[in-house]
Amino acid sequence: MDVNFRKIDIDQYDEDVLLDTELYESDPRDPAQALNDVKQKAAAVRGSLSKGDIVGALTLVLEDAPYGPTVEEAKNLNLQTLVSILNSTKATEIPGVVKSLSTDAQDTLMKYLYKGMALPGWGDVSGSVLLGWHEKLTEVAGTGCIVRAMTDRRLV
Repeated sequence: MDVNFRKIDIDQYDEDVLLDTELYESDPRDPAQALNDVKQKAAAVRGSLSKGDIVGALTLVLEDAPYGPTVEEAKNLNLQTLVSILNSTKATEIPGVVKSLSTDAQDTLMKYLYKGMALPGWGDVSGSVLLGWHEKLTEVAGTGCIVRAMTDRRLV
């Protein structure tokens, strides 16, 4: 049986095909600039963590997060920085930290939690931490946060 027909991209023949680039505006920064911004944020986050300012560090990472297909290295570095913040936070402090975040920051945090859970090998290292944050974030922000994170096309 010939299955080569399955390799044909039928969307190339359709004039009304919807591309991912048409669904959202891509990150306006070029990859080098986005990576430089994330490296600066990572240094500022380390300073905030050394002072014990978890809310400030988390706000730094979540605001103006890189998104889109061209900034993968910056997105991965930002995820690593975020996971270091999550790992250094005590479980009793999580609800207060989550409550102090804006709705947009909560949605972005949810996106990063799902990204961290989806990456191979990350579940072994930080799985329980990510799930703990997911639980507390859902308690504070509700299920709407999950829906917004899953339906937003701007992937972090």
